[in-house]
Amino acid sequence: MRCSGMFRSVLRCLRINPVAGHRSMSQSSLTGKVAIVTASTDGIGLAAAQALGKKGAHVVVSSRRQANVDRAVALLQSQSIQVTGTTCNVGKAEDREKLVALTLQKYGGVDILVSNAAVNPFFGNTMDSTEEVWDKILSINVKASFLMTKLVVRTNKPGALGPYSVSKTALLGLTRVLAPELAPSNIRVNCVAPGIIKTRFSSALWQNEDIMDEFKKQISMRRVGEPDEIGGVVAFLCSDEASYITGETITVTGGMSCRL
Repeated sequence: MRCSGMFRSVLRCLRINPVAGHRSMSQSSLTGKVAIVTASTDGIGLAAAQALGKKGAHVVVSSRRQANVDRAVALLQSQSIQVTGTTCNVGKAEDREKLVALTLQKYGGVDILVSNAAVNPFFGNTMDSTEEVWDKILSINVKASFLMTKLVVRTNKPGALGPYSVSKTALLGLTRVLAPELAPSNIRVNCVAPGIIKTRFSSALWQNEDIMDEFKKQISMRRVGEPDEIGGVVAFLCSDEASYITGETITVTGGMSCRL
């Protein structure tokens, strides 16, 4: 999905238990759930970890750097969130396996996967990008996200899965394929498409006043989004209230015009 030519590529996969009647959204609506969040030491990933943790989930955060993991764990613990963390480069099979194995060892299962890790090694006209740029983007933003999803699905017995949501800005095709394919297993697949969010990842945009002046003309709310505004949507998709939502794209753009 693309908003005015600019969009961060993020895949998020989330699983929760089957719904048992209607429940109101609450601070404890995810109590007892176990959530893995990749690239979760700042920006949207950290906001997602906070939102899930504040609703009662046990959160496992990760980053390529141990110092970032330590800082995020300390922050979340200071907010009374149950959290552990480890280093993980999602582009490496051994790191993906280590992350899932750690979660299984500590908590015995995985209920929520937010595959947030993404790269954007090139900024400019699409036709000026190189083959190496495409290889890196597709390897991390697409392939690694799918392989993380596959790893987590394999930790659960067939037929024992709860709703499973996949949120992704670029992989709408994968979302549309997985939604009907996984529905018989009580698995939900959805897409979250954020607009310009105030994170380090998108700082080249929102720190440039000239660029932002142009973008704000296209944003109905005339401002950049905050990470917790995406985290809240992720937490909603993990909740019982989203139990009948699948195959949908949730755009969180402040009214910015979007096109596929």
